[in-house]
Amino acid sequence: MDRSPSLADLKPDTAPRGIVLLSGRELEKMRRVGKLAAALLNHLESLVQPGISTLELNDEAERWTQSHGAISAQLGYTPPGHPPFPASICTSVNEVVCHGIPHRKQILQNGDIVNLDVTLILEGYYGDTSRTFLVGNPSAAARKLVNVTQECLMRGIAQVKAGARLGDIGAAIQAHAEANGFSVVRDMVGHGIGKQFHMEPSVPHYGTRGRGLKLRPGMVFTIEPMLNQGTHELRFLPDRWTVITKDRKWSAQFEHTIAVTEEGAEILTHTTVGAEMTHRRSGSGVD
Repeated sequence: MDRSPSLADLKPDTAPRGIVLLSGRELEKMRRVGKLAAALLNHLESLVQPGISTLELNDEAERWTQSHGAISAQLGYTPPGHPPFPASICTSVNEVVCHGIPHRKQILQNGDIVNLDVTLILEGYYGDTSRTFLVGNPSAAARKLVNVTQECLMRGIAQVKAGARLGDIGAAIQAHAEANGFSVVRDMVGHGIGKQFHMEPSVPHYGTRGRGLKLRPGMVFTIEPMLNQGTHELRFLPDRWTVITKDRKWSAQFEHTIAVTEEGAEILTHTTVGAEMTHRRSGSGVD
């Protein structure tokens, strides 16, 4: 979703303008909401079957969220130029790149792929994550798209540590995507997150190694590459939310919320938060 930069009340030498460095206490709250968001995706995964509607997935997500004392950040979210988002999760099927709106008439079919994007608010902090799921038995081409997109996310995360550059993340993702014949979406990027949904920095999923903002411990942001089978170009549907590929070929996305540490990256939206750390500048482990 569109970024809303934060103008944090920080001293000039604390972080670059607009960048928030979270304290240990704040990171603990981010761990709690991140783990809850990941648990919601785990819960929804068992429901992703041919014959279920995307609205049914949405309604179950809202029920589960409320039962766990959290709030959906997406429901009613209204960035500039958009109407309020009318659902609790995004459900993006096949050629839908992101921000798909759940609907009772949209029934998942055998062979589809669907990205479920969830963002929860707990104790005033946001946890944002998404996965692309296989519906039934998709084609080999669809499976490759999904697998490579997940690998791209993990390769990007593997670049994260204090002193690295944002360009290192994007370069690693772009190289692996293009080596496998896919394009990287350029118009949608990762974003800072914490006590606000969308903050600085912007995190492109393409770029040049050694370029861009230097990473510092305490930074928290999403990495959420979107890979397309065809062109990286997009178009918006008239609802001003749903984004599809310009050529109607399929797209996949995976997303984690990441905290920068001295050693590497802590994945805050992993179901075993604290157990999954990335300490290397390279690699292709799969979550």
